[in-house]
Amino acid sequence: MDKGLELRDVVITKGGVQLLAISKSIASGEVLSIMGPSGVGKSTLLAYITGTLAPDFEAVGRIVLDGHDITNAPPHARRVGILFQDDLLFPHMSVGANLSFGLRAGGTKAERQQKVLNALEEVGLAGFSERDPATLSGGQKARVALMRMLLSEPCALLLDEPFSRLDAALRAQVRELVFARAKVRALPVVLVTHDEEDARAAGGDIVTFLPS
Repeated sequence: MDKGLELRDVVITKGGVQLLAISKSIASGEVLSIMGPSGVGKSTLLAYITGTLAPDFEAVGRIVLDGHDITNAPPHARRVGILFQDDLLFPHMSVGANLSFGLRAGGTKAERQQKVLNALEEVGLAGFSERDPATLSGGQKARVALMRMLLSEPCALLLDEPFSRLDAALRAQVRELVFARAKVRALPVVLVTHDEEDARAAGGDIVTFLPS
């Protein structure tokens, strides 16, 4: 498989104890859901994929993205985007400036500004560029965080419980938006969640890790 994300015989241990083992391929536009209780290594797996694994963990196995082995690449060179529980918007920046921060280098000022405006329009936030993030609702913040990450043009998307702080109605709405935007961009997605509804909505394979 050239396009997509491959986890080849990945095994993560801590203090000599195996936390998890996985070997999976996620095609472009597909979602792999990772479930299991806290402490089984779900977020640790995402850290290994992004190249930010804490030094007290050990890992073996290869990470291949769009045919390129990125196992030993520095985090900034991996082209992997990630969304967390918290939106992590910069409070001292406007919504537009937050989005501009996500843009890859290159292009004129006008071109970059247009990309920001297009991104806001794509998620129903046209006219929000000058808004203070503090004035946004939870759902609006989630949409801005999503588009900021997508403007960095990742080749894969990782989701670490990103819907868990939203109420049920908003959760479904934002979840649908995230999966739709990822599909439009043909991104392979790895979702970490405690919520069975999240995993069912993702529509892909589900892997459940149990405590060792």
